Amino acid sequence: MIIAEEVQNESQKKEFLEFPARLYQHDKNYIRPRNIDIEDVFNPEKNKFFKNGECVQFLFKNKQNETVGKVAVFVNETYEQKQPTGGFGFFDCINDQETANFIFDHCKNWLQQRGMEAMDGPINFGERDKFWGLVIEGFVEPLYGMNYNFPYYKDLFENYGFKIYFEQLCFSRSIFAEVSRVFTVMHTKHSKNPEISARPMTKDKLGKFAKDFTEIYNRAWAAHGEGKCMEESKVLKMFKTMKPIINEHISWFVYENEKPIAMWMNLPDTNQWFKYLNGKFGLWEKIKFLWIKKFKKNEKMVGLVFGVVPEWQRKGLEGYMIWEGTQHLRKHTDFKVTEMQWIGDFNPKMIKIAENLDTTVTRKLATYRYLFDQNKEFERHPML
Repeated sequence: MIIAEEVQNESQKKEFLEFPARLYQHDKNYIRPRNIDIEDVFNPEKNKFFKNGECVQFLFKNKQNETVGKVAVFVNETYEQKQPTGGFGFFDCINDQETANFIFDHCKNWLQQRGMEAMDGPINFGERDKFWGLVIEGFVEPLYGMNYNFPYYKDLFENYGFKIYFEQLCFSRSIFAEVSRVFTVMHTKHSKNPEISARPMTKDKLGKFAKDFTEIYNRAWAAHGEGKCMEESKVLKMFKTMKPIINEHISWFVYENEKPIAMWMNLPDTNQWFKYLNGKFGLWEKIKFLWIKKFKKNEKMVGLVFGVVPEWQRKGLEGYMIWEGTQHLRKHTDFKVTEMQWIGDFNPKMIKIAENLDTTVTRKLATYRYLFDQNKEFERHPML
C-alpha cells in the first residue's frame, strides 16, 4: 500500500530534498542540485508562475512509512498547448513499476480535477532552461540546472503509456579537437578585414556588453523559432548576477567598426564546483565554494547563446569567431570540453547551427506526454 502526502511542513520539505540524495548515493554521476534552486521553484515570492498557476509537492510512502517516491504537479495558464495540459516534475521513484504507476495516477487525477486533458513530464514549473526533461541517453554528470535520473526511469514512463513529445539534444565538443578547415579559412579571410575585430567579454564593462548582447540577440533570434525580444536592463541584471562566475576568456563578441555583429556566450559549468557542497549553499558553503573555485580546475564550460546578425549570416563569421576564441581560451584556461544546453528536435535550424560548430550529440533528454483520452491521436511537438 502506498500513501500520498502533500508537502506542507518543514519536515516534509526536507524529505523532498533528501530522498533523491539517498536514492542516488551510489551513483558516481549524480550531482545533487542546490537546495535553494529547488526551493525557489516552490516559493510564490520567487517564482512568477504562481501568478497564473498552481503547484503542489507530494511524497509517497510505503506501509513501513519509508519514502519511495516524490513529485511536484502543477497547472500553468501560460503553458499553452493544443489541449489543456498540466505538468509534473521533480519526479523520483524507486525501481518499481507499481509505485511509479501510483505516482502517475495521482498526478493524472490531480490534473483532471483542474480540467486538464494531458500531462507533460518531467518538466519545470517555470522556464525550460532548468529541470526539464528525462535523460534517455548519455548518463553522465549533469550540467548545472539539468535533470539527472537512473536509466530505469525511461521504462517507468513508457510502460505507463507516456510517449515522447519531443527529444532534447545536447551537443558537445572537445576544446582541443581539430577545428574544421572551414573555420580556419574563414578566420584567415575575416582577419584580413581591418573593420572586423573580436574581443572577449570582461567584467569591467558589463554595461557595454549587455547593450551589445541585447542588440545581437534581438536581431538574430527575435524572429527565429520561439525567440523572444530581450530588454537591455534585464540582460544587465542577468550579467551582474553571473559576474562571480564569469570567465573573461570564454565569451566573445565580434564587431564591424565597433558595431556588434556576433557573439558566442559561455560560462563555466558550476556543477563542477557545486558537486562538492552536497546541495547546501549557506555561509560556510559559500566560503568553501570560493576556495574550490580558486583552486579546483574546472574543465567544462557551457555554451549559452550563439548568434550572428542577419546580414552577416552565411558568410563564415562564426568560423572566425569560434577559432579566434578557441585559440585564446586554449592558452588561458583549463577548459577541455564545451557543451551546449539542449536543443529541441523540433528546431532543425538550431540543430544545423550546432552541427556546423563541429559538435556531436553527447546526451538526450525527453519531454514525455500522456493523453488522458487514450483514443485521441498523439501528436509530437510541431516543427519550427
